[in-house]
Amino acid sequence: MRVFLQLMWYFKQEKWRYLGGIVMLAFVSLGLLVPPKVVGLIVDHIKEGTITEEILWRYAAVLIGIAIGIYVLRYIWRILIFGSAVKLAMLLRNRLYEHFTKKSQEFYHKRRVGDLMAHSTNDLQAIQQTAGDGVLTLVDSLMMGGFTLIAMATTISWKLTLVSLLPLPIMAWATNKYGTMLHKRFHSAQEAFSTLNDKVQESISGTRVIKAFGQERDDIDSFSKLSQDAVKKNMAVARVDSLFDPTISLIIGFSFFLAVGYGSILVTHNELTIGELVSFTSYLGLLIWPMLAFGWLFNIVERGRASYDRVESLLAVKEEIEDSGSIENCPKGDISYQLEQFSYTTGTPVLSDIHFTLKRGQTLGVVGKTGSGKTTLCKLLLREFQLRLDDIIIDDHDICDYKLHALRNSIGYVPQDHFLFSATIAENIAFSKVESPFIKIKEAAELASIHKDITQFKYGYETVVGERGVTLSGGQKQRISIARALIKNPEILILDDSLSAVDAKTEESILQQLKRKRQNQTTIITAHRLSSIAHCDLIIVLENGTIVQRGTHLSLLNEDGWYKETYEKQALETLISQGGVIK
Repeated sequence: MRVFLQLMWYFKQEKWRYLGGIVMLAFVSLGLLVPPKVVGLIVDHIKEGTITEEILWRYAAVLIGIAIGIYVLRYIWRILIFGSAVKLAMLLRNRLYEHFTKKSQEFYHKRRVGDLMAHSTNDLQAIQQTAGDGVLTLVDSLMMGGFTLIAMATTISWKLTLVSLLPLPIMAWATNKYGTMLHKRFHSAQEAFSTLNDKVQESISGTRVIKAFGQERDDIDSFSKLSQDAVKKNMAVARVDSLFDPTISLIIGFSFFLAVGYGSILVTHNELTIGELVSFTSYLGLLIWPMLAFGWLFNIVERGRASYDRVESLLAVKEEIEDSGSIENCPKGDISYQLEQFSYTTGTPVLSDIHFTLKRGQTLGVVGKTGSGKTTLCKLLLREFQLRLDDIIIDDHDICDYKLHALRNSIGYVPQDHFLFSATIAENIAFSKVESPFIKIKEAAELASIHKDITQFKYGYETVVGERGVTLSGGQKQRISIARALIKNPEILILDDSLSAVDAKTEESILQQLKRKRQNQTTIITAHRLSSIAHCDLIIVLENGTIVQRGTHLSLLNEDGWYKETYEKQALETLISQGGVIK
């Protein structure tokens, strides 16, 4: 029952709705005690030969009135209690979603998407059932059972009541035993569901890769094994679950046996009338639901506790990025990297001895081999990872002095993974400024050299791109991502290898327009193709996370090193691809 204590914060928040529902349940329980008593009285009237039409109509009116009253009260308590349970699920779902949006990249490096989705769906459903059906079964079983026992003991026979309840301690021991087993097995079943959910999400997202390598059969076999494991663990839950009803039914049957047997003895000794025995067995019938509900309660509670523990452990994960800054204004000054060392974990440093200053309005080019730390250098400017004091200075302030929203609002970031939403092209471009007029959307598209491509689509800017932009080419997705960043007119623009999928002519067009449009704004470009950064005011070459060369395009060509060798190699490849002749 610990889960009810864990949810007490919500019960207090919605106390009037829950109290109202409990009061309605109490009246329903009291109302259900009337029909057995009425039936007993009618039986005694029949036995004594005193039954009349007037008496029958009077009792019928009472039963009809009780039925109508119970109907109305049940309608009200369902709205109050189940409505509150749905509200709790919504509250936790919103809390989880907000929690996910605040998490850094490090959090998602450790967590699987399928597991997070399972927390947001399956676990919340179990918690909702606890706050709805769980509260119902707890309150109703206690009230219905308690009122019925009081009626049996005070209006009929306390001795018969005591004898009939002799098997109940066995039921209490069995349900507690089953509940402990159920909690462990349900927790394991939820983890298996998370793993299966993650596999489905991963396979659907990577279906093109799976098909390209002909791995459909292996993927199906892998899914089948995970599915069988999930079934196996859910069957383990079902085996415990299936013990509740037979155990309770057996105990109830034994109680009926004791009631009828001992009750018959009391009737023969004139301590009970036949009508009272009939009423008693009817009351005992009313105890069937509280007993079954009590077993069902353990089932619901243990499922809810396992799920709530999983959700609570996820919500308890602390923020990796401390948003402790106080500056609300967007940074607009010079950028200075004074980074001695950075690593994702306590392992090998990803970046070390990074020192450079970029004046406002300048363009920085970052190049180097794959894995040299180019993307990490950019993500640190977005504060996707926690930094130390004075690692990065912007406008004479430590980057951590800025509020996260202020910092990120001033940056337009185009990542390597050009993620597009399942929406129209116009909606994707206007993502950061939803209320942007069409003329601004078109202007951003023209700057990114994607406007002509869009106008050739049947529905133009209203074309729905499909999940992750599946209907577009790599170059088109890149340019739409660039347009999405440009529509913000950001103080700092980061293009993280964002021109790799466009041809040289389109690349040159984009770079020229950016140079013209962003004369007083800062731009950072990472690239493998050196032609993308030839115009930059400062170029740094990274190798194993350290700056090994720096300067302008011309100065770097005049010194031996990686930059000169790579530029000459790429120029030769371009010449060959264009049909040039080597002499």
